[in-house]
Amino acid sequence: MAKTKSKNFIRSIIDNDLRTQKNGDRVVTRFPPEPNGFLHIGHAKSICLNFGIADDYNGPCHLRFDDTNPANEDTMYVDSIKEDVKWLGFDWQDKLFYSSDYFDKLYNYAIELIKMGKAYICELDVEQMREYRGTLTEAGKNSPFRDRSIEENLELFTKMANGDFEEGKYVLRAKIDMASPNLNMRDPAVYRVKNAPHHRTGDKFKIYPMYDYAHCMSDSIEGITHSLCTLEFENHRPLYDWFIDELDIECHPQQIEFARLNINYTVLSKRKLLELVETKAVNSWDDPRLPTIAGLRRRGYTPGSIKEFCSRIGIAKVDSTVDIALLEYCIREDLNKNAKRAMAILNPLKVVIENYPEDKVEYLKAKVNPEDPNTSYRELPFTREIFIDHDDFMENPPEKYFRLQPGGEVKLKNSYFIKCQEVIKDQDGNIIELRCTYDQEAFCGKAADGRKVKGTAHWVSAKYAQDVEVRLYDRLFKSENPQSFDNYLDDLNPNSLTVLHNCKIENNLGNLNSGDGFQFERTGYFCVDKDSTSEALVFNRTVSLKDSFKIKKK
Repeated sequence: MAKTKSKNFIRSIIDNDLRTQKNGDRVVTRFPPEPNGFLHIGHAKSICLNFGIADDYNGPCHLRFDDTNPANEDTMYVDSIKEDVKWLGFDWQDKLFYSSDYFDKLYNYAIELIKMGKAYICELDVEQMREYRGTLTEAGKNSPFRDRSIEENLELFTKMANGDFEEGKYVLRAKIDMASPNLNMRDPAVYRVKNAPHHRTGDKFKIYPMYDYAHCMSDSIEGITHSLCTLEFENHRPLYDWFIDELDIECHPQQIEFARLNINYTVLSKRKLLELVETKAVNSWDDPRLPTIAGLRRRGYTPGSIKEFCSRIGIAKVDSTVDIALLEYCIREDLNKNAKRAMAILNPLKVVIENYPEDKVEYLKAKVNPEDPNTSYRELPFTREIFIDHDDFMENPPEKYFRLQPGGEVKLKNSYFIKCQEVIKDQDGNIIELRCTYDQEAFCGKAADGRKVKGTAHWVSAKYAQDVEVRLYDRLFKSENPQSFDNYLDDLNPNSLTVLHNCKIENNLGNLNSGDGFQFERTGYFCVDKDSTSEALVFNRTVSLKDSFKIKKK
């Protein structure tokens, strides 16, 4: 039985199957991506579901690539999918499969359908086939080639397999019911000619099985007990059942549909994600603005935050749209507990502390992570010249402005109180420097005379700070529902990426690797980008500090 209590309708079905011994004690699931693009956050939901159920019921979860369309597939996608699944923390062990592993078996099964009079070779072109298919309210018409003899169908199918025909000349169709109210049952295509090399089988095959045929048959061949898929495949289930029943296959997987993931301010269609990449609307499949797992990883999301997000949204039977703020909430919650802290100044303003000795360097202590009771400390060099953020100073502030202003005083985080004595401007009137004094007796928020200062500013030493590039990512689309536009590309946010140069960061963060995450204090969560070098660090903003999502904490 399951290790954990059933919390959704799928687990209830599986629990009942185990009680009735429908599949004996077996629970076998699979995650079956097509290798025609990078995985996205919607796939993460399916990965967590399939691998999670297999783990809880002590069964295997297969990773199978449904690689039936060589024109759109690539080993690059295969490798990226493997990397994503492993990064999320799941292990298919020795259960790695491909639909192409079964091409010979699938071909022989198709021969059986022809011999049973359940499949025929059709010469209708695409437009004619669409016309003959009918509509949701009108029955389709039988193809004029539907009643070919079994011998003729076998001969033509053999010639198709030998590469004797050009693409589009012939297709093998299942002979089911052109009057069925389910359009998927109106003599669907089973095989088509495809003159394209396959990434695994090369030029061996000249025909390739259609997805609907190969998908369900691969499930059956592998002994899958519970075939979990999203709701758009609900109307395909009768067709899957037909193939397996007509061929009298011993293993008949139970297909169970659940609601796919929809998130506002984004698109979760591989076709559209590919279009974004190909039109250069984004830089690559792992662009941090994309909802791909690779993009989220590069942006600084953690496996734990994505799995927590998938856990919180749950498994339902009805489609709905999830607020992207919930995903942002999950990464903030994760990073707040686990990310190291660092001082960083994105918009530097130089401050000269006039009463601090010019050659003095004082090393102040700051917690690496105040959320960790066992945290260590890092040292911050404090010098006469420092940088604060321009946003922490205002020359003519409104009432109740508590940060630095002329004649005003703020606390420097983990350091002294400073007071602004003079504002230095360039010839265009831009503020370029502040002259301040510090109170040696006022440290870490406490003054010897007991005075209170409300404002706090973060800072770095001008002498020891490191220059870095910071990339600020915002939502890729301006509206909650980009799909509502005639062309979703019209809703692209022109400000989805802002690049800041010559930002300043403390220089004692140790050896940094791509993906290392930090909380830039009072600013947000950031991670080291893969474009970084030992001479030039690049940071991506993962998410801001502010959380707008209201949620009942566990």
